[in-house]
Amino acid sequence: MPELNFVVETAETIPYAVSPMLEFKLRIENGIVEERVESIALRTQIQIEATRRRYSNREQERLLDLFGEADRWSQTLRGMLWTILNTNVPAFSGSILTSLPTPCSFDFNVAVTKYFYALEDGEIPLTLMFSGTIFYRTEADGLQIAQVPWAKEASFRLPVRAWKEMMDAYYPNTAWLCLEREVFDRLYQYKMQQGLPTWEQALEMLLPTGTTAAQGGTGGIRRRG
Repeated sequence: MPELNFVVETAETIPYAVSPMLEFKLRIENGIVEERVESIALRTQIQIEATRRRYSNREQERLLDLFGEADRWSQTLRGMLWTILNTNVPAFSGSILTSLPTPCSFDFNVAVTKYFYALEDGEIPLTLMFSGTIFYRTEADGLQIAQVPWAKEASFRLPVRAWKEMMDAYYPNTAWLCLEREVFDRLYQYKMQQGLPTWEQALEMLLPTGTTAAQGGTGGIRRRG
């Protein structure tokens, strides 16, 4: 039975996809070199280890919606499930460098998006946990099937910069805001009645004087649903 080890080497933006995607480069090594792995139906669970990094005062303020006041973080700060991926790894002997394409949401109703957006710099500690089915071949027994042990995992520290650059590539100087249709219709009606050409101007008219964005740039509203 193959003895697999997993190492995440890099994470890069996938350009020109339909929606924002990061690509994790995953190195898989088989400790039993003479066994040829025909394929792996790999299942990957990515967990954000939010307790394993420090947060600036500004980041703590921006994470209020997720974890509450900073003095309660000893009780409220916790890890979060990012996503679950299913990947088919092709045949290899010894080792292989494969890709884990990872969809990323810019929907601010999603906790992971709120978390990533709140961070200013540094790294995001991740744990990738693996399971799935291995199809391998031996000279003595031919094609065999085994399970990826549940204990198999890999750690990776994703630069905050990588996530921000990816979102800037897909949504330059904009942000998504998902509204209920009734609220959207009211905002749309207000925009038309006031003769305002952009959503930004409609919101600026409604926001209190002196309100500033938590992060530089102007957010664009796009209707969804």
